[in-house]
Amino acid sequence: MKRRDFLKGVAATGVLGATGFPGIWTKSGNAWASNNEIPVGVLFSLTGPVAVVESTLQNACLMAIEEINAEGGIHGRMLKPVIEDPASDPATFADRIRRQVLRDNCVSVFGAYTSASRQAVLPVVEQHDNLFWYPTLYEGRECSRNVMYGGAVPNQQQQEFVPWLAENFGGRFYLIGNNYVYPREENNVCKMILDDIGGEAVHEEYVPMGHSDFGSVINRIRDMKPDVIFCTLVGDSDVAFQRQMHAAGFDPETMPVASLTRSEIEVKAMGGAAAAGHFSSAPYFMGHESAANHRFVEAYLNRFGQDEVTHFVNEAAYFQVYQFKAAVEQLAPSDITPLNIRDAAVGLRLLAPQGEIEIDPNLHTYLWPKIARWQADGQAEVVQQSARRMAPEPYWAYEDQMCTAEGLVRT
Repeated sequence: MKRRDFLKGVAATGVLGATGFPGIWTKSGNAWASNNEIPVGVLFSLTGPVAVVESTLQNACLMAIEEINAEGGIHGRMLKPVIEDPASDPATFADRIRRQVLRDNCVSVFGAYTSASRQAVLPVVEQHDNLFWYPTLYEGRECSRNVMYGGAVPNQQQQEFVPWLAENFGGRFYLIGNNYVYPREENNVCKMILDDIGGEAVHEEYVPMGHSDFGSVINRIRDMKPDVIFCTLVGDSDVAFQRQMHAAGFDPETMPVASLTRSEIEVKAMGGAAAAGHFSSAPYFMGHESAANHRFVEAYLNRFGQDEVTHFVNEAAYFQVYQFKAAVEQLAPSDITPLNIRDAAVGLRLLAPQGEIEIDPNLHTYLWPKIARWQADGQAEVVQQSARRMAPEPYWAYEDQMCTAEGLVRT
């Protein structure tokens, strides 16, 4: 199903040590580190409607920083997190990252969950040649040289998921999502794949963010009898929809809800019984069997509480800090700048909880697509995993555009 192949020549790189750091690194008068500290911005919402998710991203980011500092930091310098609360507001995201870049001299900033907040910080980091580490799955169609993209793009979630669903349940899909850019772009990709494999979207509709009454939607689903309900609802809407589907008695064995956005966070909110038997596609699930993931989950639960969960976005918020560390370790002291960190990060391979990942020259990340069925206990059973790391292609659905190391190229 892959619509174009990227020529990849990226080899694994070693991590080099360095000694004799000066007391301060500079570029154009900005101090990137001093007083044995390396300032990094942490920009996740702790208040407002998306705080329920973004607070878990901050938890994972800070846990990685704490672990690195406990091991001696980077070249003996401690990472200093500069924390701001953008309060779930895109305009506040732009204001707070400006503080972190200009006032606090952060050499990189980790943050954000929604596409709106990412797009709000983008002009700031591009204007000031800083580096933003974004951990969230997103809709693609972006190719900034100032953003490190850690989450899945559409081909990494749908390329194997949609054909698998059609093969196992049938090719008649009902598309339901919230009314903003991410669901619309993902549904465009879904329809493209369905067209290629002989399936069809029997209905497509969008509801406002926060929408919670799905009675009319459920009636249409009952009447149309699709094989699969392809869901890009987020947050409270996803929780409400799945609870109402469960209450209406739909059987996941014959008409599953297949989600790109549902993680352990949403399943915890809706209840395992409501989610049981339905599917999600993501690079990471909490129950993934690997030594690296066992360490991550154990550390996270010990740090934040045994009733907490890890999920595919806070896993990326965690591993991106380690990608930053590995990149900085490759640079000579005088070369530590945001853009040099970016260039050093390209091609880096790292053992993350989901498996070995790699940063592509387009600054997106090779990831491990997984298809999982939700269980009544709130955990996901992986039923299929990609046989290889999948290349990130943020313009996969657009044959005349490609994100490259030089930026966006039109072919």
